Amino acid sequence: MTAAEPKTSKQKLRRDMAIAASCGVFVATMVGAAYASVPFYNWFCRTTGFAGTPQISEKAPDHILGRTVTVRFDSNVTAGLPWKFVPEQNTIDVRLGEVVTVNYKVTNLAARTTSAQASYNVSPPQVGGYFNKINCFCFTEQTLKAGETREMAVVFYVDPKIAEDRDMNTLKTITLSYTFYPVRESDRPVAAATDKNSSKL
Repeated sequence: MTAAEPKTSKQKLRRDMAIAASCGVFVATMVGAAYASVPFYNWFCRTTGFAGTPQISEKAPDHILGRTVTVRFDSNVTAGLPWKFVPEQNTIDVRLGEVVTVNYKVTNLAARTTSAQASYNVSPPQVGGYFNKINCFCFTEQTLKAGETREMAVVFYVDPKIAEDRDMNTLKTITLSYTFYPVRESDRPVAAATDKNSSKL
């Protein structure tokens, strides 16, 4: 064996280790980006109204215009959730800037307590940046006992600034759509599970 062979082997080993380390960093970066992309996308939609995502507002606008639009209410429940979910009125005419409260009624048809969360959007999608919610049942998870019926409200307004958008001059109808999807029951805490098992001994 010549003196050059051990040196070549060491160089190859260092190169292989460097490649392996680079691959590890790349994989970790991609995994981190995948996890970060979801909250970033949600933040982006809430901020810009992208994909018909309504805005969240803490107060009403300072003026109301005479122009009106019709808001239509759509309600859906995903498969596997035994709930009946309907708006108390199908449409309402609102003035731009007017704060409106609309109620929905939901009933748990199951013989057990179930939980769900509502996703939401408006159409046409371009309206998302002008549709503002002050309060909404969709902000929190809802839990209903067996057979329970609950009335839930959404408080919203259409931003008067939409009147300044020439692309919205012909807008007459906005559809506010909700879809309830089931939320899996939280796993029992480890301590509670341990205590329960211990009591059987």
